[in-house]
Amino acid sequence: MIEPSQSEKNSPGKALIIGALGVVYGDIGTSPLYTVRESVVRFENFGAPEVLGVLSLLFWLLMFVVSLKYVTLMLRADNRGEGGTLALMELAVRGLQGRRRWVLTVMGLFGACLFYGDSIVTPAISVLSAIEGVSVVSDTFSDWVVPISVGLLVGLFAVQRRGTGAIGKYFGPIMLVWFTVLGVLGAWRIAQTPEILLALNPVYAWHLIAKAPLATYLLLGAVVLALTGAETLYADMGHYGRKAIRRAWFAVVLPGLLLCYFGQGALLIAQPDAIRNPFFLMAPSWALIPLVVLATAATVIASQAVISGAFSVTRQAIQLGFWPRMEILHTSAREEGQIFLPRVNQGLLIAVVILVVGFGSSAELASAYGFAVTLTMLMTSLLAFAVLPGKATGPRRALWLVLLGLFLLVDVLLFSANMQKIHEGGWLPLGVALVLLTMMLTWKTGRDQLHDMLAGDQQPLEAFIQGLEEYPPNRVPGTAVFMSMIVNTVPPALLHNLKHNKVLHEQVLFVTVASADAPYVTYNERYTLKRLGRSSWEVVAKWGFKQEPNVPQLLQQLRGEHPEIKLEPMMTSYFLSRQTLIVGNKEPLRRRWRRLLFAFMARNAARSTRFYKIPPNQVVEMGMQLEI
Repeated sequence: MIEPSQSEKNSPGKALIIGALGVVYGDIGTSPLYTVRESVVRFENFGAPEVLGVLSLLFWLLMFVVSLKYVTLMLRADNRGEGGTLALMELAVRGLQGRRRWVLTVMGLFGACLFYGDSIVTPAISVLSAIEGVSVVSDTFSDWVVPISVGLLVGLFAVQRRGTGAIGKYFGPIMLVWFTVLGVLGAWRIAQTPEILLALNPVYAWHLIAKAPLATYLLLGAVVLALTGAETLYADMGHYGRKAIRRAWFAVVLPGLLLCYFGQGALLIAQPDAIRNPFFLMAPSWALIPLVVLATAATVIASQAVISGAFSVTRQAIQLGFWPRMEILHTSAREEGQIFLPRVNQGLLIAVVILVVGFGSSAELASAYGFAVTLTMLMTSLLAFAVLPGKATGPRRALWLVLLGLFLLVDVLLFSANMQKIHEGGWLPLGVALVLLTMMLTWKTGRDQLHDMLAGDQQPLEAFIQGLEEYPPNRVPGTAVFMSMIVNTVPPALLHNLKHNKVLHEQVLFVTVASADAPYVTYNERYTLKRLGRSSWEVVAKWGFKQEPNVPQLLQQLRGEHPEIKLEPMMTSYFLSRQTLIVGNKEPLRRRWRRLLFAFMARNAARSTRFYKIPPNQVVEMGMQLEI
């Protein structure tokens, strides 16, 4: 159906699988810290039937949603090897126009915005739940849980600027140890109470539903915590390939998680009073402190994964034109994906610290968790309807539609069950997502309006250049590179230069940077070149939505492939138009608050010179005012 990525055409080695453990499965791997407790504690007087019912529900949800939906099927929906909500959105809207394209775009953007809510809640709940293990060691440490968590999170965000390359190689082995320990502790408890294995039979889940249908329905809001991180494994497909992710899941992650969940259930059947923290009480007393240390390391890794994911999603949104340009720093000379966005990092840190201090415990934060995850999964299922059955025919298409219909039904059940969490804390990630979605749509609409305004006022470029050659102005040595927003239109900077300086360089390049609907554009497909006159060329350059434009690098490529274009770095000047926005009463931003928001975002966007990697000492900016 869709071409597999190159990374998965070869069989993944052990290093790739272990690497996937550290990045892909950090989030879902820390769910055992709180899931069983938050599920079983909903029963005031629970016994073996309730524990078996909860474990049966949890087991079959893991198998159906994670193993079947994401690991087996959703990994097929890759955009040239890349996964995630935005990549799926680009596949869904490709070739579409009109209202349907707009609806699918909004769904994809909303799913991406919900990821930011998850990026705020995941570090807070994960680190809090790990540090709460010290209160199991001794109650005297209970008052230190929040301060220690805040200090750990501040340190985590502070080291982001240094990049994850130096410590990233340890993530996989640590998570391998983590899943091994989960499995060993769970197996030890299962051996003591083997009847917990009866929960593998779905009949026990059905008994729980039949006994208390409404309570079981509401229980899904807690059981779904075991599924958090399922979207991450789909989003990180481009880093490791579907084969490595699948093998890591079935060989290491799934066995470790199931043994741990069933081990906690076995403990609760034998010792119901262990409900205060069944994860840490599952371990023998001598192993508590080492387990707290290991759990803290695992939660830091899980937090690191979602923070890095927020950086990546932001860069994709910028490249797709849904977010203003921001400063993007590379933290590795070899890995393109290792990036750092200072503003995003600062915003996440402030939000996470407020959550930790405001909620104070992982039990309180659990009410805010799960809502964003289930809504994101629902958006993914809806977008999948527009992608996966597309090229299938006959029985295969019918099978896709049946499976996607079942996934959609489960997602609707999980999401509706989590609706109860809105007033308990679910409003937080939802509010964050709605604010970001509003900003993204405002930015995209405003940029399109500016594009239309400029296109309507400007002259065709080729005819203008031919007119200049008939009546040439004074020529000066060197090359002028005019950055243009719109192909085949005269950039305002050129008109200003001719009006005020009354000269033209002996060689002129008009460069327009466009974003492709694929994650990566190869070096050989980087640009198209069109000759406009004796010494003038138009260049349309493309970068993927997971790449960053680099105009000087593009010119070096041009210089090597087209010797007739003389591009001496010290004889090249870049001309750009700097637009000052005046808030007026233009459409389609009809509401004044949207025009003010767009102008605010434009003023705070990174300079185009920095974004395009243009040397500042070679730039000439021409100012212009535009009313919106």
